[in-house]
Amino acid sequence: MTRAGTAISICSVVIAIGLSVASAAPAVAPVAAEASAHRALYTMTLDHADSTSSVDGAVGTLYYEWGDACDGWTVQQRYKLVIHYQQDPPVELTSNYLTWESKDGTSFRFNDRETRNGNLDQDIRGSAKLSAKDHSGVAVFEKPKSQRFTLAAGTLFPTAHTFALIQAGLSGRNYLAANVFDGSVVDGASQVSAVIGKTEKDNAAALAGDVKSSLLARRNWPIWLAFFSDASKEPTPDYALGMHMLENGVSSEMSIDYGDYVIKAQLKSIEALPKPGC
Repeated sequence: MTRAGTAISICSVVIAIGLSVASAAPAVAPVAAEASAHRALYTMTLDHADSTSSVDGAVGTLYYEWGDACDGWTVQQRYKLVIHYQQDPPVELTSNYLTWESKDGTSFRFNDRETRNGNLDQDIRGSAKLSAKDHSGVAVFEKPKSQRFTLAAGTLFPTAHTFALIQAGLSGRNYLAANVFDGSVVDGASQVSAVIGKTEKDNAAALAGDVKSSLLARRNWPIWLAFFSDASKEPTPDYALGMHMLENGVSSEMSIDYGDYVIKAQLKSIEALPKPGC
């Protein structure tokens, strides 16, 4: 999950709550076998904007693909979003975010390319490694320039964080805090606070409306995530994300809250990806 105008990672309403960063990585192995490789398409619209916001509308699409590469999980995420303003011309944002993450959660490769009105706005590439013992490590950026960041103990990569959220929901926990590194900005890990609601059996299918898929017939939880940048000293998050997370890793809808306006992503289509012949 990332800052406004950058990649919107799913692998996670403003929550102004205190953050207690996890000192060790939550276990993810018990949930990994339940994950469903899939591709999904979402429509993006403006849910609402505050009276102080100059945003007047928004429309776009989000394509998300979560694949099983035998030795790891791959994520491809592309979006195109046009934001309309009350006085200024509209702005077109695009993003192509690609990652590979080892199944033990210790290796990660990332590439994020973004444009604003057709002009290159961000081009990031790099990799990160974590210790299997305490999940401390280092992130190495190749683009936009050579740079290194230390990752504190307990850091999670995006898919491992998704598994940790699912495990927390299955265990009946209502709160999870962690350092999460996704490589979408030139920075260290973000601090992410998650509030997890009560289990719902069939709400995901209802929220998906006309979209019918066996992938949606799973237990799910309403989850609210608040993201704080590594260098931020502010008591409020950079942005927040609300969603319904299914136990197989699918999200039926999302609301991305940037403070003075909220973008809603609604599932339009979804299909399972074939299992690899490992």
